[in-house]
Amino acid sequence: MSEAIIQAYLKDKEEKWHEPFTKLYHVIDENIPDGFTLEMQYGMPSFVVPLSTFPKGYHAQEGTPLPFISIAAQKKHIAVYHMGIYADEKLLDWFEKEYPNHMSTKLNMGKSCIRFTNPKKIPFELLGELSAKITVNEWIEMYKNRTE
Repeated sequence: MSEAIIQAYLKDKEEKWHEPFTKLYHVIDENIPDGFTLEMQYGMPSFVVPLSTFPKGYHAQEGTPLPFISIAAQKKHIAVYHMGIYADEKLLDWFEKEYPNHMSTKLNMGKSCIRFTNPKKIPFELLGELSAKITVNEWIEMYKNRTE
């Protein structure tokens, strides 16, 4: 089913993004700790904390699973939305310091969004490592500490 979500998502996206996007999905899926599930959320494939694990869900929209990592193929870039780097300053610091060890290009990033404009230059190994750094329970606790 997960592969079907990715293929359906890519159906109307530019061909140049298909292979790197699919590889990115696989890298995250292989590295993300157990307990996160893949579903479409806000129009993007997203790894979320299911409501069966965290019934309160996402405060911004009742009945919505807690988002963690979303990936998107935009017109000019691939985006990785990692809520952990938004919520955890130490994780953000680690990522910003580690990035130059994997890439020769400047980090293109917003609060939780990491953008890659060249489909041939994506640090898959680094993104896999980033995906593995926070467990479901750690993410729930971080989230609760920020919203309660």
